Amino acid sequence: MARSKQYEYRWADGVNIKKPIEVSAPKYVEYLMDWIEVQLDEESIFPQKLGAPFPSNFIDVVKTIFKRMFRVYAHIYHSHFQKIVSLKEEAHLNTCFKHFVLFTWEFRLIDKGELAPLQDLVESILQPK
Repeated sequence: MARSKQYEYRWADGVNIKKPIEVSAPKYVEYLMDWIEVQLDEESIFPQKLGAPFPSNFIDVVKTIFKRMFRVYAHIYHSHFQKIVSLKEEAHLNTCFKHFVLFTWEFRLIDKGELAPLQDLVESILQPK
């Protein structure tokens, strides 16, 4: 899945696919959504019982989820934005992305370097008006 010639995202889940593989964008998204579902359903990572402790790697898992979700946004903006504009849906995409950026920035869930593919857009969101 490519953001541009400069950025290419490969898939590895560390369990079934240990070495990153090149996949199409639809396959990357499929793998990602399946992987996120497994993470969210795993009670040792996301405890279901009130008062149950979170694991020591909880923040790392959450950061990986958000980093990979950002990659999907980067791909959408790079490869599909004109189609979204033609459908007059860019306001919805921009609003979702803005909320995503503000949430991840507030809780430091994505390293600044990971945001490089959409740096200008991210900075425009984070600039006080």
